[in-house]
Amino acid sequence: MAIDEVLAVKAETENWQTHTRISVPGLRELVERIGGTGDRFLVIQQIPDIPDVLVQVWHERGGDYRLEHRRGEDEFFGTNLTDRSRVADLLTGWARQLDGWDAGVDWEPVDLGPREEVPELPDEVREKVEERVRLSLRCGYDSRKVLAETAEHYLVEGDERPVSGAQARQLVDRLWLERLAEQEAWEGVTDPMGVPPARAKPRAWGRLALAFGALEETGITAREDFGCCRGCGTTEIGAEREGARGFVFFHRQVTEHAADGHGLSLYYGGFGDSAETTTAVGHEVVTALTAAGLSGVWDGNPDKAIELTSPTWHKRLVG
Repeated sequence: MAIDEVLAVKAETENWQTHTRISVPGLRELVERIGGTGDRFLVIQQIPDIPDVLVQVWHERGGDYRLEHRRGEDEFFGTNLTDRSRVADLLTGWARQLDGWDAGVDWEPVDLGPREEVPELPDEVREKVEERVRLSLRCGYDSRKVLAETAEHYLVEGDERPVSGAQARQLVDRLWLERLAEQEAWEGVTDPMGVPPARAKPRAWGRLALAFGALEETGITAREDFGCCRGCGTTEIGAEREGARGFVFFHRQVTEHAADGHGLSLYYGGFGDSAETTTAVGHEVVTALTAAGLSGVWDGNPDKAIELTSPTWHKRLVG
């Protein structure tokens, strides 16, 4: 049976749905669907997201399809089309990053209006915010939107807001592009969780993702960067149960510790809450880690975390 091609894009709709790594038929179905009240547009971005690079389409039932694409801060183009199949073909070509995907269409520039002037941040403020954002980038789980919110609110004290929304977005976009450039130099299999990049060689990505995926298949709920701390993660993991018999996770504090070059603690247990079940799950986790090429340090004590010592934390951005 043929496997549908999966596109390295994220599609968002007016009705708040997000479709990540959608298939080619799935993207075509979205184009065919839009047009009704509350469901009139698609916005599509690459994975990982690149600032000011997107394609979008607007359609109201009975009218044309308004297709627009942006390829940088100053290049924004649009066109009106009547053939939805042609629209789907163009979106698919863009998603595949094909040369000449936009050929044969009469594009016209879209007026973006005057560019907003964003004042430079004072060095002391910029350096503090950059340090915080760089750590989150190394963790690898936050989107540009979340990072911008972090940057804007990081130094807020009472009514004092030293970083505006525009300044935060500008800073995050610059550091995001730097991180994407760093990723280009990564080769082979890396240790942390992560979604494989488009056209990745088999197994040329996260060892921990492989281990967690194997555990999921055997009935162990495995979650990365889950909760802010051990207490919250342990409390919230029950909602992720979905018929599983046990769990394993690491939380944001542990993620930041690993991203700074230290070890990674994995917390585990059984939903039955017995020491025997917790110990059995712990052994399964260690076995899965070993099979994925990782070394988990654990003495079999169900009250102790499983430790991964100094993993090479190369988490690819996916937001």
